[in-house]
Amino acid sequence: MLEAAIPSAGPPRQLGVHSVLVGILLSITTSKVAHLASAYRALCDLPIADQIRLGVARHSRNGLKLASYRQLEHSFAQMMAPIDPSPVPSFRAVAPTKRAEALAERRKGIESACKEAMLVAFTDALLEASVPEQDRARRCLAVDWTDYETWARPKDKASCQLSADPDAAWGHAKRNAPGAKDSLFFGYYAQVAVMAPEEGGKGDPEFICRVVLKSAGVEPADEMAGLLERMAGTGAGPSDVLADCGYSFKTGFSARLRKIGADPVMDLHPFDRGPKGTFEGAACANGSLYCPAVPEPLLSLGPLKRGASPMVVEAHDRSCAELDRYRFAPLQGPDKDGYERVMCPASAGKLRCPLVEASLTLSFNRPSIAKPPLLPPRCCRQRSITVPPNVNDKTRQKHPYPSPTHRRSYARRTAAERAYARLADPAGEGVRRGWCRLFGTAKNTLMYTLAAVAHNLRISESREGQEQAEARRAAFGTSAQSRRRRRHEPSPPSEAPVSDDPAVPG
Repeated sequence: MLEAAIPSAGPPRQLGVHSVLVGILLSITTSKVAHLASAYRALCDLPIADQIRLGVARHSRNGLKLASYRQLEHSFAQMMAPIDPSPVPSFRAVAPTKRAEALAERRKGIESACKEAMLVAFTDALLEASVPEQDRARRCLAVDWTDYETWARPKDKASCQLSADPDAAWGHAKRNAPGAKDSLFFGYYAQVAVMAPEEGGKGDPEFICRVVLKSAGVEPADEMAGLLERMAGTGAGPSDVLADCGYSFKTGFSARLRKIGADPVMDLHPFDRGPKGTFEGAACANGSLYCPAVPEPLLSLGPLKRGASPMVVEAHDRSCAELDRYRFAPLQGPDKDGYERVMCPASAGKLRCPLVEASLTLSFNRPSIAKPPLLPPRCCRQRSITVPPNVNDKTRQKHPYPSPTHRRSYARRTAAERAYARLADPAGEGVRRGWCRLFGTAKNTLMYTLAAVAHNLRISESREGQEQAEARRAAFGTSAQSRRRRRHEPSPPSEAPVSDDPAVPG
């Protein structure tokens, strides 16, 4: 696809696209940098047979001729030309007398959009090829974003000098580690979609299936929602999307996920927690509807804090179970327009209420409504109500928040955190500032994608090694425990001979 888009005028190129990509991958895995000079050295260090196969060396009348660094740099520039949309033109109002200029600007905008679409398709194809065939059907994704600093420095206001990287912008880096402080950075927001295990599953490799890198001045949640919508358009949409409060706080993110058939599992921002109005008399809180007589302390129940003791966890789970008694039970899933039918908790047999005579026959181990409303609202007069999609549109998700079921399901989101840790680990890909010294969104996106490809290949190789080791142990009838080092009992100390010389001690 990309080879056909590269101009073919002039003499044939010695280094193709595949040779450039292999050189950058070798540089990332060995030298831990994404520099073209390091990629050229990695290609020159290959065996002669591999150099001839990749086009790094070729036969001539004077023997083998190695490609020069300028040829690698030229091939990389030719490769980036069809997929680099920068600089993106700005659409502004143009007077009718400047029609030709307006048409030129529009043509440039269409060309940039086509290049950006080709860049997205190229990076997605690279990541799909790096995921093993047996894992490509997994659709449970954990998403997150992090700061990615550019090598360029920001604009100097004193000398009015522009930055060498025009696509970079100032962003906010939030640190969740204990003792770490938030800071500003100049660069991009890098986002990944990592394959997380299904609910109840364990041991699945955490491959990176999508990468998006945009300027820090662009809203990350909108870009990630667009990425997931593109995946759904290809027929490979996500099933569960695990996201933190940075995504859920963005209005419309949860609704866009539900529209493509995905089930969001999100942490709610502190501003979105607790009661947020009513609908037909029912209390709206944490993405669900509750009985009007629900106790206020239960509606204000928040998530567990980090490092909570087992006693606190047990008390929190009991409160969540009590709160679920007051929640309206869904009768059926939402239809194509987003409307959902829910049943009164008393009619569903969750609690005892004087307004529902049949519920009074239930046992007293269920909560009882002592003081029902004097003027019952519609949710109390009817057995069930229809909830439109705009109710709890921002906070509605797969599991009730903050129930133990939601807590266990949301714990899978740490797959994205582990992916970032492996990418930044010096023993892994070593992504850091100065790791890539190229400027522009397209070049940095390609380099970050190749780092994710190296991450996937390393995980796949590790899994193959583990499977081979298990097969050897099964063939020879040994287990992993038999490989432990044996502990020998220390031998008793031998008695030293006593000397008759008074100058020698002992």
